[in-house]
Amino acid sequence: MDNLSDTLKKLKITAVDRTEDSLEGCLDCLLQALAQNNLETSEKIQGSGILQLFASLLIPQSSCTAKVANVIAEVAKNEFMRTPCVDAGLISPLVQLLHSKDQEVLLQTGRALGNICYDSHEGRSAVDQAGGAQVVIDRLRSLCSRTDPASEKLLTVFCGMLMNYSNENDSLQAQLINMGVIPTLVKLLGIHCQNSALTEMCLVAFGNLAELESSKEQFASTNIAEELVKLFKKQIEHDKKEMIFEVLAPLAENDAIKLQLVEAGLVECLLEIVQQKVDSDKEDDIAELKTASDLMVLLLLGDESMQKLFEGGKGNVFQRVLSWIPSNNHQLQLAGALAIANFARNDGNCIHMVDNGIVEKLMDLLDRHVEDGNVTVQHAALSALRNLAIPVVNKAKMLSAGVTEAVLKFLKSEMPPVQFKLLGTLRMLIDAQEAAEQLGKNVKLVERLVEWCEAKDHAGVMGESNRLLSALIRHSKSKDVIKTIVQSGGIKHLVTMATSEHVIMQNEALVALALIAALELVTAEKDLESAKLVQILHRLLADDRSAPEIKYNSMVLICALMGSESLHKEVQDLSFLDVVSKLRSHENKSVAQQASLTEQRLTVES
Repeated sequence: MDNLSDTLKKLKITAVDRTEDSLEGCLDCLLQALAQNNLETSEKIQGSGILQLFASLLIPQSSCTAKVANVIAEVAKNEFMRTPCVDAGLISPLVQLLHSKDQEVLLQTGRALGNICYDSHEGRSAVDQAGGAQVVIDRLRSLCSRTDPASEKLLTVFCGMLMNYSNENDSLQAQLINMGVIPTLVKLLGIHCQNSALTEMCLVAFGNLAELESSKEQFASTNIAEELVKLFKKQIEHDKKEMIFEVLAPLAENDAIKLQLVEAGLVECLLEIVQQKVDSDKEDDIAELKTASDLMVLLLLGDESMQKLFEGGKGNVFQRVLSWIPSNNHQLQLAGALAIANFARNDGNCIHMVDNGIVEKLMDLLDRHVEDGNVTVQHAALSALRNLAIPVVNKAKMLSAGVTEAVLKFLKSEMPPVQFKLLGTLRMLIDAQEAAEQLGKNVKLVERLVEWCEAKDHAGVMGESNRLLSALIRHSKSKDVIKTIVQSGGIKHLVTMATSEHVIMQNEALVALALIAALELVTAEKDLESAKLVQILHRLLADDRSAPEIKYNSMVLICALMGSESLHKEVQDLSFLDVVSKLRSHENKSVAQQASLTEQRLTVES
């Protein structure tokens, strides 16, 4: 270290004199000291004030320039040295050196800039201001096709520099995207796929950029899907596959890229992984199986990619996914059920699947997860059943297959995602009067619905419970169902639902309440009073923002409530006539007509 102090003193003198031989000797000495103890040497360099002199040594015509850049690259490995490098004014001359024709100068300059940018806001800002990113991208383009080892090493360093420059910084990543870095990197990957260091660098860069929404369009206009699948097929090591997966997952969120990946043969690769790893208990294999099956499900989220893989229900991919459902592997059961839910996104697919026995497979799967089952599998299987129940022709078939009985086994679940899907599935199934009546008289179900109507922490569960209560009344039109709901305390929730911010829910509530008033007014009278229904209806009619159908159904309900003495009195006490008479001139004809009828009724009854 004493020797180092002498070197630093000598360097100060030679830096001014520019005697190249002694300068080179000093720089060799520094590089040797840095190789032995980088931290301590860097501290000495910082303390000596020599960094300020380096700016004047970074000149293209000097034979020592590469070594100066190398020293800067070495000291900048230390976090505490990055800002001093910026403060010493090193960035601008380093960026200028990127125009050099000397490969060693370019290599060391790229390293120096990359290390200064690593996790350093000051470093990145200085490189940004000096226009460094554009110069590096231009160099990448000009060197892209060269496959000699020196050029590949330089390309790797430049990719690394851009990565350090933009890592976890959305605005700098967006800048690189606007500069057109993506097509350049994709081209690099295609040409240099044999070079593992450069390939890895490209993959990490893709992983960073792919998180940005604005990148997806650029990626979609390249042949990235083809290149990644080609690269994936060559990989044997788990870590390399994992790296490619990390790029594929964010890219596959884009529908155009989903289709490109399917066309490039990714699905076959994923199915092969599943087949190879399904029985393994090695940690890496389990992870790979999960990633592959998750990615498979993600590809099915695109309408075109999903339909291409469904192939009218005859496709090899669809058949293979079906075979996952009865498997003993929870991850595959989950992926299989999610895949079916994704295939079940149009009526044609749903009808085909129900006709070909998918419902029984899903019910068997649910049956295996009733007691202490896997919540994610329950949720996925219920999602699939809910989607399958959407086409009208499927409802009766699914009811006769016993789907409601299978679903009701999960009533005791305390998991909101499962509750939510259970409610959705039942609501989809009960369009038929008979089914709605049967379920509406199920006291356990109705009591659970009323309980969930108060699940304020879970808006989805609360909303679905209210909607199912209303649907049971609307589809059954049954006095017994209404009595069950009144006895279970459900009326107040239907009244609250009439004030929902969603017009569709308001409407469903008002129609159900009108049926209650028409069929079982005496039974429900007290609950309707205590829930302040009349005041709510007055508010809905007086509010200009209420949708026409809300105004219409509110007036229908007012007329139905007149059969109750106490509710009739409440209507008289509030100035309903004033509000209703104003609605006679409403632009919506149905509202205007109902206003006239309601006004007559109110006048006669007053």
